[in-house]
Amino acid sequence: MDDVQTFRDHFLSLYQSAAADYVLQKAKETTTEGPTEADPLMQAVNEVAELRSKNGSEVADTEEGIADIPRICASLGLRYLEAVVTGDTARAARIQEQMTGGTCDPKWALTLSEYAKFFGPSGTRGKIPYVRAAEVGAYTITIPAGARIAIFGDWGTGAQPARRILAKIKEQKPDVLLHLGDIYYSGTPAECQTNFVSVIRSAFDHAVPTFTLAGNHDMYSGGLGYYDLAKTLNAGEQAQKASFFCLRSADSAWQVLAMDTGLHDYSPISVTDALTFVEEDEQQWLEQRVAEFAGQTILVSHHQLFSAFSQIGKPRGDGTLLPYNPNLLALFERLKPKGKIAAWLWGHEHNLCIYESYLGLERGRCIGHGAIPIFEEEKPYNVLKGIADPPTLVAETQLKVSDGAYEHGFAMITLGKSEVRTKVEYFTESGLTYEEGF
Repeated sequence: MDDVQTFRDHFLSLYQSAAADYVLQKAKETTTEGPTEADPLMQAVNEVAELRSKNGSEVADTEEGIADIPRICASLGLRYLEAVVTGDTARAARIQEQMTGGTCDPKWALTLSEYAKFFGPSGTRGKIPYVRAAEVGAYTITIPAGARIAIFGDWGTGAQPARRILAKIKEQKPDVLLHLGDIYYSGTPAECQTNFVSVIRSAFDHAVPTFTLAGNHDMYSGGLGYYDLAKTLNAGEQAQKASFFCLRSADSAWQVLAMDTGLHDYSPISVTDALTFVEEDEQQWLEQRVAEFAGQTILVSHHQLFSAFSQIGKPRGDGTLLPYNPNLLALFERLKPKGKIAAWLWGHEHNLCIYESYLGLERGRCIGHGAIPIFEEEKPYNVLKGIADPPTLVAETQLKVSDGAYEHGFAMITLGKSEVRTKVEYFTESGLTYEEGF
């Protein structure tokens, strides 16, 4: 499988997950090799999803008067899933008859029926198995002094770009792997295993602990895959007990404090209006970890504190857009007086953004370019129209374009010991692109 096309829409992501699962199962029936993005049904599903995402319509069922069976089945599948989710049993039955009356494989409708269960009644999300702060307690995870931590975001596709980046990460000999969230298309248990665990284990054994944050795509299936994944990646004293956690160096010089911003990014009505936040008891837990620690803290999350390139919440009354998330800014204001915060790293946007100091944060970094393709014509570094007082990038830190697409990459943090500064190196497939210390 090569590049993966995604949408910040829980419904379309589950639709893609169902299609990918169906294609995988069909491929296993005929070959030992898995499917690729070139599968006709998968291509048609992505096309239907893209048109639905852009303008609410679907691709036509015919082209130049010739029936396109994969396109018909993809379009019928989306309508069938909608009917099942909304409880319109009569419409679902009619569409199922169309799908199974010789046009489409009956297993396609069956797969969609199974995936509709993720939504619960009337398309509403079931209860996410979020772990409360009281259950975690003061638990922290010790990592080596001077540890090398690989940071990579929006990486869980299972596709070749993700595998190439993991190979590059392995070359850097990390002591810890830290994924900033999002396993595609919607974090189902099967996707967590196929697109994350299997790929990680192909390069690293359990001796290198792996931690992962909760992204919005991980929550699109109700978090069922994510929470099982997080709890089983590591054992013993390095177990990740919740979607938020604290990694502390053995010399007590540094801690990496991870928060859950994915829990509340679940908007079935308007995905661009989502303004995520952290649960109050988790905020108190984060405050306690900063206050009790004499060393320096690096914050990590899936969602951005601020951005110059992506919409955060609804436009204001005058039509302008805020460049920051006020909920996360309020959390940052709570944490700052409690200790020393050196940086905040996040993903979510499929880009590398190394920002100048902004809103009292000296180092805000977006590291979401792990695997999802961003093409040159998308112009990801164009400042969003209507955004008020946007942050600016450090000069000459933008990603390079290779063959019409921006390069994928990751960051390596080498924690400082004694008088040695912490070093952060930013890599792409073509090599080291930027380095900083603090």
